[in-house]
Amino acid sequence: MHIPSNKVRDIERYMLYELAAQYPEGEIRTFIRILFDAYLGWDTTQLLMHREESINQSDLLKFHWATEALKQRRPIQHIVGWADFCGLRIKVTPDTLIPRPETEEIVEWIIKNKTNRQHIIDLCTGSGCIAIALKQRIREADIWAMDISEKALRVAQENAQTHNTGIHFLQGDLLKPGTWRPLHESQQTPCTFDLIVSNPPYIREAERAAMDANVKDYEPALALFVPDSDPLRFYRAIAEFAQQHLSDEGTIVAEINEALGSETIQLFEKYGFATTIHEDFRGNPRMLEAEKS
Repeated sequence: MHIPSNKVRDIERYMLYELAAQYPEGEIRTFIRILFDAYLGWDTTQLLMHREESINQSDLLKFHWATEALKQRRPIQHIVGWADFCGLRIKVTPDTLIPRPETEEIVEWIIKNKTNRQHIIDLCTGSGCIAIALKQRIREADIWAMDISEKALRVAQENAQTHNTGIHFLQGDLLKPGTWRPLHESQQTPCTFDLIVSNPPYIREAERAAMDANVKDYEPALALFVPDSDPLRFYRAIAEFAQQHLSDEGTIVAEINEALGSETIQLFEKYGFATTIHEDFRGNPRMLEAEKS
């Protein structure tokens, strides 16, 4: 079925009809809002005001192909090329994890409670969203961001440049400390950090089957999944990194698997950290806060 006309109201009706079998109406309306913003630069008010207007054929085709992509469960963020995060438009690609509202809460918690942190590192940075959002709000902070993926780091660097944030980048495998290196050799990595923040891979392979197709089929497995036999491997690496590089009054803040809260606490306590778990807006245990005990 093709869009019956190039009027805005008909585009809305077409998308609501075509996607009704796969998405709730509220989510479809969110897609519509995002697409009109991406393709025409319209906000919600403009969309309501222009419902009887017509758009050109080129833009009409964009809505058609976006609808077809949504039928294939492709994430809306991949279709438009960006995600909203902490009031910023962050570029995302299939090589980066799409930022979530739960992760925004972590940034807001840090801004509220830890703005005196001068040296910060974001481990497993992906698109760079956490590091960039923190730098936007704590301008005087020296912020580093690390990831294993060259492609993800290219996206993160582009995001940092777009938002005019002077972030330093490291490439390396968190699980293999000897592999870490600054992208610019002239930059000297601090010996200690006042804040270590991370949203590492934490979804167990056993949980993959229950996940939505738009996540497991389109987002990078490298940034999502860990073996069932060792689901806390990245948290162990963070704890070991912190033993060497966290300042005496420093803090670790990490997003966690809600099903493994107790196990994650036990791991950090084993490494000598006093640990607290905070709930997200849905009431799920989501954020770990740890300090040297």
